[in-house]
Amino acid sequence: MKKELRFIPGIVPPKGEGGLALWFAFQGNKLLVHLDGDGSRVRIPTDLLGLGLKPRHPNYLGKLDGVPCYAAEIPEPTPPPRAMAFEGLRQLYGRLEEDLFAIAGRAIQILDWDRNHRFCSRCATPLALREKERAKGCPRCGLLQFPRLAPAIIVRVEKGDQLLMARSPHFAPGVYSVLAGFVDPGESLEEAVAREVREETGIEVKDIRYFGSQPWPFPHSLMIGFTATYAGGELHFDREEIEDAGWFSAEKLPPALPGKISIARRLVDDFLARKNKANEKERKKKPAGVLANQPSLPFERG
Repeated sequence: MKKELRFIPGIVPPKGEGGLALWFAFQGNKLLVHLDGDGSRVRIPTDLLGLGLKPRHPNYLGKLDGVPCYAAEIPEPTPPPRAMAFEGLRQLYGRLEEDLFAIAGRAIQILDWDRNHRFCSRCATPLALREKERAKGCPRCGLLQFPRLAPAIIVRVEKGDQLLMARSPHFAPGVYSVLAGFVDPGESLEEAVAREVREETGIEVKDIRYFGSQPWPFPHSLMIGFTATYAGGELHFDREEIEDAGWFSAEKLPPALPGKISIARRLVDDFLARKNKANEKERKKKPAGVLANQPSLPFERG
Protein backbone atom coordinates (compact mmCIF):
# COMPACT_ATOMS: atom_id res chain seq x y z
CA MET A 1 0.00 0.00 0.00
CA LYS A 2 1.31 3.42 -0.97
CA LYS A 3 2.05 5.68 1.99
CA GLU A 4 -0.14 8.78 2.10
CA LEU A 5 1.68 12.12 2.01
CA ARG A 6 1.73 13.73 5.43
CA PHE A 7 2.64 17.14 4.08
CA ILE A 8 0.25 18.96 1.74
CA PRO A 9 1.92 22.03 0.17
CA GLY A 10 -0.05 25.26 0.09
CA ILE A 11 0.20 28.89 -1.02
CA VAL A 12 -2.81 30.57 0.55
CA PRO A 13 -2.69 30.58 4.38
CA PRO A 14 -5.78 29.29 6.19
CA LYS A 15 -8.21 31.90 7.46
CA GLY A 16 -9.95 31.87 10.81
CA GLU A 17 -7.69 29.15 12.20
CA GLY A 18 -5.89 29.82 15.45
CA GLY A 19 -3.85 27.67 17.75
CA LEU A 20 -1.12 25.24 16.82
CA ALA A 21 1.28 25.99 13.96
CA LEU A 22 4.79 24.83 13.13
CA TRP A 23 7.30 27.64 12.63
CA PHE A 24 10.40 27.03 10.53
CA ALA A 25 12.21 30.14 11.71
CA PHE A 26 15.66 30.90 10.31
CA GLN A 27 18.35 33.30 11.36
CA GLY A 28 20.45 33.49 8.22
CA ASN A 29 20.74 29.85 7.15
CA LYS A 30 20.27 28.39 10.64
CA LEU A 31 16.97 26.93 11.87
CA LEU A 32 15.56 27.58 15.34
CA VAL A 33 14.93 24.29 17.16
CA HIS A 34 14.05 22.99 20.62
CA LEU A 35 16.82 20.83 22.08
CA ASP A 36 15.62 17.63 23.75
CA GLY A 37 17.81 16.34 26.56
CA ASP A 38 21.33 15.90 25.21
CA GLY A 39 20.45 17.56 21.89
CA SER A 40 20.48 14.31 19.92
CA ARG A 41 16.85 14.99 18.93
CA VAL A 42 15.24 18.35 18.17
CA ARG A 43 11.75 19.76 17.68
CA ILE A 44 10.24 22.63 15.69
CA PRO A 45 8.74 25.50 17.76
CA THR A 46 5.00 26.12 17.62
CA ASP A 47 4.66 29.58 19.22
CA LEU A 48 7.28 32.20 18.37
CA LEU A 49 5.40 35.11 19.94
CA GLY A 50 5.08 33.18 23.20
CA LEU A 51 8.85 32.80 23.16
CA GLY A 52 9.29 36.55 22.89
CA LEU A 53 10.41 36.41 19.25
CA LYS A 54 9.26 38.67 16.43
CA PRO A 55 9.28 36.75 13.13
CA ARG A 56 9.64 38.70 9.89
CA HIS A 57 8.47 37.93 6.36
CA PRO A 58 6.26 34.92 7.18
CA ASN A 59 5.52 32.59 4.25
CA TYR A 60 2.85 29.90 4.43
CA LEU A 61 4.16 26.48 3.38
CA GLY A 62 1.21 24.09 3.73
CA LYS A 63 -0.02 21.61 6.33
CA LEU A 64 1.66 18.67 8.03
CA ASP A 65 -0.98 16.27 9.38
CA GLY A 66 -3.42 19.18 9.28
CA VAL A 67 -1.13 21.56 11.18
CA PRO A 68 -0.25 24.83 9.34
CA CYS A 69 3.46 25.34 8.64
CA TYR A 70 5.17 28.70 8.17
CA ALA A 71 8.64 29.90 7.23
CA ALA A 72 9.91 33.11 8.82
CA GLU A 73 13.07 35.08 9.55
CA ILE A 74 14.40 35.92 13.00
CA PRO A 75 16.48 39.12 12.84
CA GLU A 76 20.07 39.08 14.01
CA PRO A 77 21.45 39.33 16.64
CA THR A 78 18.39 37.91 18.43
CA PRO A 79 19.62 35.16 20.79
CA PRO A 80 17.75 31.84 20.92
CA PRO A 81 15.43 31.28 23.90
CA ARG A 82 16.48 28.93 26.68
CA ALA A 83 16.86 25.26 25.68
CA MET A 84 16.77 26.28 22.01
CA ALA A 85 19.42 26.90 19.35
CA PHE A 86 19.97 28.05 15.78
CA GLU A 87 21.53 25.18 13.83
CA GLY A 88 22.40 24.52 10.19
CA LEU A 89 20.37 21.95 8.25
CA ARG A 90 23.35 19.68 7.64
CA GLN A 91 23.90 19.40 11.40
CA LEU A 92 20.20 18.63 11.92
CA TYR A 93 20.07 15.66 9.56
CA GLY A 94 19.14 12.54 11.55
CA ARG A 95 18.17 14.61 14.60
CA LEU A 96 15.07 16.17 13.07
CA GLU A 97 12.15 14.01 11.96
CA GLU A 98 12.41 13.21 8.23
CA ASP A 99 9.20 15.00 7.19
CA LEU A 100 10.16 18.07 9.21
CA PHE A 101 13.65 18.09 7.69
CA ALA A 102 12.13 18.08 4.19
CA ILE A 103 9.82 21.00 5.07
CA ALA A 104 12.77 22.89 6.57
CA GLY A 105 14.60 22.48 3.24
CA ARG A 106 11.57 23.92 1.44
CA ALA A 107 11.30 26.76 3.96
CA ILE A 108 14.90 27.97 3.69
CA GLN A 109 14.67 28.09 -0.12
CA ILE A 110 11.45 30.11 -0.04
CA LEU A 111 12.91 32.55 2.48
CA ASP A 112 16.08 32.89 0.40
CA TRP A 113 13.96 33.67 -2.69
CA ASP A 114 11.80 36.13 -0.73
CA ARG A 115 14.87 37.90 0.64
CA ASN A 116 16.61 38.19 -2.74
CA HIS A 117 13.58 39.28 -4.77
CA ARG A 118 12.25 42.34 -2.98
CA PHE A 119 12.59 44.56 -6.06
CA CYS A 120 11.97 44.10 -9.76
CA SER A 121 15.19 43.21 -11.61
CA ARG A 122 13.89 45.04 -14.70
CA CYS A 123 12.68 48.40 -13.30
CA ALA A 124 13.56 48.32 -9.55
CA THR A 125 9.93 48.68 -8.42
CA PRO A 126 9.07 46.90 -5.13
CA LEU A 127 7.53 43.50 -5.89
CA ALA A 128 4.21 42.24 -4.52
CA LEU A 129 3.41 38.66 -3.52
CA ARG A 130 0.85 36.93 -5.74
CA GLU A 131 -2.15 35.62 -3.82
CA LYS A 132 -2.62 32.18 -5.38
CA GLU A 133 0.82 31.17 -6.64
CA ARG A 134 4.35 31.13 -5.27
CA ALA A 135 5.47 34.19 -7.20
CA LYS A 136 6.02 37.92 -7.00
CA GLY A 137 4.79 40.42 -9.55
CA CYS A 138 5.93 43.88 -10.50
CA PRO A 139 2.99 46.34 -10.40
CA ARG A 140 4.78 48.61 -12.86
CA CYS A 141 6.12 46.43 -15.69
CA GLY A 142 4.37 43.14 -14.97
CA LEU A 143 7.50 41.00 -14.61
CA LEU A 144 6.88 37.78 -12.63
CA GLN A 145 9.53 36.27 -10.36
CA PHE A 146 9.24 32.64 -9.25
CA PRO A 147 11.44 30.81 -6.70
CA ARG A 148 14.76 29.96 -8.26
CA LEU A 149 15.67 26.31 -8.80
CA ALA A 150 19.04 25.21 -10.20
CA PRO A 151 18.92 21.69 -11.72
CA ALA A 152 22.11 19.66 -11.32
CA ILE A 153 22.93 16.14 -12.45
CA ILE A 154 24.80 13.60 -10.34
CA VAL A 155 25.97 10.36 -11.90
CA ARG A 156 27.41 7.00 -10.88
CA VAL A 157 29.73 5.71 -13.62
CA GLU A 158 30.59 1.99 -13.61
CA LYS A 159 33.26 0.02 -15.45
CA GLY A 160 32.82 -3.68 -14.81
CA ASP A 161 32.98 -4.14 -11.04
CA GLN A 162 34.42 -0.69 -10.44
CA LEU A 163 32.92 2.66 -9.56
CA LEU A 164 34.29 6.05 -10.68
CA MET A 165 34.79 8.40 -7.72
CA ALA A 166 36.56 11.72 -7.37
CA ARG A 167 37.32 14.37 -4.79
CA SER A 168 37.10 18.13 -5.11
CA PRO A 169 39.56 20.42 -3.30
CA HIS A 170 36.71 21.72 -1.11
CA PHE A 171 35.69 18.24 0.16
CA ALA A 172 36.43 17.21 3.74
CA PRO A 173 39.70 15.25 4.08
CA GLY A 174 39.50 11.74 2.61
CA VAL A 175 36.02 12.11 1.11
CA TYR A 176 35.41 10.92 -2.45
CA SER A 177 32.07 11.13 -4.26
CA VAL A 178 30.44 10.49 -7.61
CA LEU A 179 30.48 13.22 -10.28
CA ALA A 180 28.00 16.10 -10.37
CA GLY A 181 27.45 19.42 -12.13
CA PHE A 182 24.85 21.99 -13.11
CA VAL A 183 22.74 21.73 -16.26
CA ASP A 184 23.48 24.34 -18.92
CA PRO A 185 20.72 26.29 -20.75
CA GLY A 186 19.43 24.43 -23.81
CA GLU A 187 20.86 21.13 -22.57
CA SER A 188 19.00 17.89 -21.83
CA LEU A 189 19.74 16.07 -18.59
CA GLU A 190 21.40 13.21 -20.48
CA GLU A 191 23.57 15.67 -22.40
CA ALA A 192 24.57 17.29 -19.12
CA VAL A 193 25.62 13.89 -17.74
CA ALA A 194 27.86 13.13 -20.74
CA ARG A 195 29.37 16.65 -20.77
CA GLU A 196 30.12 16.81 -17.04
CA VAL A 197 31.81 13.39 -17.01
CA ARG A 198 33.83 14.32 -20.11
CA GLU A 199 34.84 17.74 -18.74
CA GLU A 200 35.77 16.50 -15.28
CA THR A 201 37.47 13.20 -16.07
CA GLY A 202 38.03 12.97 -19.85
CA ILE A 203 36.04 9.76 -20.33
CA GLU A 204 32.91 8.97 -22.37
CA VAL A 205 29.81 7.22 -21.02
CA LYS A 206 26.82 5.30 -22.40
CA ASP A 207 23.63 3.64 -21.11
CA ILE A 208 22.61 6.76 -19.17
CA ARG A 209 19.62 5.90 -16.95
CA TYR A 210 17.58 7.85 -14.42
CA PHE A 211 18.13 6.84 -10.77
CA GLY A 212 16.23 9.33 -8.60
CA SER A 213 16.16 12.94 -7.43
CA GLN A 214 16.63 14.99 -4.28
CA PRO A 215 15.85 18.60 -3.36
CA TRP A 216 19.13 20.14 -2.22
CA PRO A 217 18.57 23.37 -0.27
CA PHE A 218 22.21 24.49 -0.28
CA PRO A 219 21.02 26.94 -1.41
CA HIS A 220 18.41 26.05 -4.09
CA SER A 221 19.29 23.05 -6.25
CA LEU A 222 17.48 19.96 -7.47
CA MET A 223 19.85 17.00 -7.73
CA ILE A 224 18.83 14.59 -10.51
CA GLY A 225 20.61 11.25 -10.22
CA PHE A 226 21.71 8.95 -13.04
CA THR A 227 23.74 5.83 -13.62
CA ALA A 228 25.98 5.33 -16.64
CA THR A 229 28.50 2.86 -18.08
CA TYR A 230 32.08 3.58 -19.12
CA ALA A 231 32.34 3.84 -22.93
CA GLY A 232 35.98 4.84 -23.49
CA GLY A 233 38.82 7.21 -22.78
CA GLU A 234 41.55 7.62 -20.18
CA LEU A 235 41.20 9.44 -16.88
CA HIS A 236 42.63 12.95 -16.82
CA PHE A 237 41.31 15.96 -14.94
CA ASP A 238 41.79 19.66 -14.25
CA ARG A 239 43.20 19.81 -10.73
CA GLU A 240 41.47 23.12 -10.06
CA GLU A 241 38.14 21.25 -10.12
CA ILE A 242 39.14 17.65 -9.40
CA GLU A 243 41.93 16.93 -6.95
CA ASP A 244 41.93 13.18 -7.58
CA ALA A 245 39.80 10.56 -9.34
CA GLY A 246 39.94 6.83 -9.86
CA TRP A 247 38.15 3.51 -10.21
CA PHE A 248 37.22 1.81 -6.93
CA SER A 249 35.89 -1.68 -6.24
CA ALA A 250 33.35 -2.54 -3.57
CA GLU A 251 36.13 -4.22 -1.60
CA LYS A 252 38.47 -1.24 -1.78
CA LEU A 253 36.69 2.07 -1.33
CA PRO A 254 38.06 5.58 -0.65
CA PRO A 255 38.82 6.54 2.97
CA ALA A 256 35.44 8.26 3.38
CA LEU A 257 32.12 8.38 1.50
CA PRO A 258 29.55 11.20 1.08
CA GLY A 259 27.22 11.83 4.04
CA LYS A 260 23.99 9.86 4.32
CA ILE A 261 22.00 13.04 3.76
CA SER A 262 22.91 13.07 0.06
CA ILE A 263 21.75 11.30 -3.08
CA ALA A 264 25.46 10.76 -3.76
CA ARG A 265 25.52 8.33 -0.84
CA ARG A 266 22.35 6.63 -2.11
CA LEU A 267 24.05 6.04 -5.46
CA VAL A 268 27.12 4.54 -3.78
CA ASP A 269 25.10 2.42 -1.34
CA ASP A 270 22.98 1.07 -4.20
CA PHE A 271 26.16 0.02 -6.01
CA LEU A 272 27.47 -1.69 -2.86
CA ALA A 273 24.16 -3.44 -2.21
CA ARG A 274 24.07 -4.87 -5.72
CA LYS A 275 27.67 -6.04 -5.46
CA ASN A 276 26.95 -7.57 -2.05
CA LYS A 277 23.97 -9.45 -3.48
CA ALA A 278 26.03 -10.69 -6.44
CA ASN A 279 28.83 -11.83 -4.10
CA GLU A 280 26.35 -13.73 -1.94
CA LYS A 281 25.07 -15.60 -4.98
CA GLU A 282 28.61 -16.52 -5.94
CA ARG A 283 29.39 -17.72 -2.42
CA LYS A 284 26.35 -19.98 -2.40
CA LYS A 285 27.56 -21.64 -5.58
CA LYS A 286 30.93 -22.58 -4.01
CA PRO A 287 31.63 -25.53 -1.65
CA ALA A 288 31.67 -24.63 2.04
CA GLY A 289 35.45 -24.99 2.30
CA VAL A 290 36.03 -22.39 -0.38
CA LEU A 291 34.24 -19.74 1.71
CA ALA A 292 36.86 -19.66 4.44
CA ASN A 293 38.89 -16.49 4.88
CA GLN A 294 36.74 -14.49 2.45
CA PRO A 295 36.80 -10.71 3.18
CA SER A 296 33.48 -9.15 4.14
CA LEU A 297 32.03 -6.42 1.94
CA PRO A 298 32.53 -2.94 3.46
CA PHE A 299 28.87 -2.03 2.99
CA GLU A 300 28.76 0.71 5.61
CA ARG A 301 31.43 3.39 5.50
CA GLY A 302 31.68 7.01 6.52
